[in-house]
Amino acid sequence: MSAYLLRRLGIALAVAFTVSLISFFLLHLSGDLATAIAGPEATAEQIEVVRHQHGLDKPLATQYVEWIGQLLRLDLGQSFFFQESVRDLIASRLPITLTLGAIALLVALLIAIPLGVLAAVRRDTWIDRLALTLATFGQAMPSFWFALVLIVVFAVTLKWLPVSGNTSWQHFILPAIALGYYATPSLMRLTRAGMLDVLGADYIRTARAKGLSPARVLFKHALRNALIPVVALAAVEFGFMLGGSVVIEAVFSLQGIGQLAWDAIARNDFPVVQAIVLLIALIYIVLTLVADLLNALLDPRIRVR
Repeated sequence: MSAYLLRRLGIALAVAFTVSLISFFLLHLSGDLATAIAGPEATAEQIEVVRHQHGLDKPLATQYVEWIGQLLRLDLGQSFFFQESVRDLIASRLPITLTLGAIALLVALLIAIPLGVLAAVRRDTWIDRLALTLATFGQAMPSFWFALVLIVVFAVTLKWLPVSGNTSWQHFILPAIALGYYATPSLMRLTRAGMLDVLGADYIRTARAKGLSPARVLFKHALRNALIPVVALAAVEFGFMLGGSVVIEAVFSLQGIGQLAWDAIARNDFPVVQAIVLLIALIYIVLTLVADLLNALLDPRIRVR
């Protein structure tokens, strides 16, 4: 297990280094940052002052090394627009996005796993076809459009839930459903496929031959093994949710890092954009690493690969 852990940790560090390179150089290759910061009406002298003030006149390699040094000290720089520490800005917004992502993932799992199990047990019946139809609609339907439908039905027409804000738990219901439903189809199909494979295995037939109850065979023996790939996919989907929260937070006016990223992009606030891109990528890497370790604990065969 130690060798597997070290191997996966090495891969995670290599990916994190690659992401840092990409997030740094793509931002600098997008155009002249000094001109963007100074504004379209700035003179050449003002642009040069801004370039020197932010260290943009140094070689890119030097800027990257200095940026990495700041990151290691947890110094994410100063926001151009908000005029405060990027670290403080993200720290104040991150709990909202993490809460939204966690609730959305819970919604997706509560729908996908029972539906996937039921579709596998009732294969080729109307239940199976209904589950696959719902999965198809969920995959094809844009999350922002579904969010607008939820607002019209439950907030405007029925007046059951608030439209925007994040001051209470009710504010997270509609955005969590809109964000979670997009991840439901892939989780449901993987659960269904895993259950179909497991239900046809020899050890399941042996368990049934021993006289074990159908519920015990299904939930104790079949479901545990079928959920192994679902664990990894759930971690990946959670990372996608954090990245995809930009649109949902904008629709519901949730003041998380998604909304912060939207505002920073609109205002050319490059330190904030760069920090958010790197943060979401690092969270995604950590989640993938945790999922690999959980899979290794659930299935010892993975450790020897």
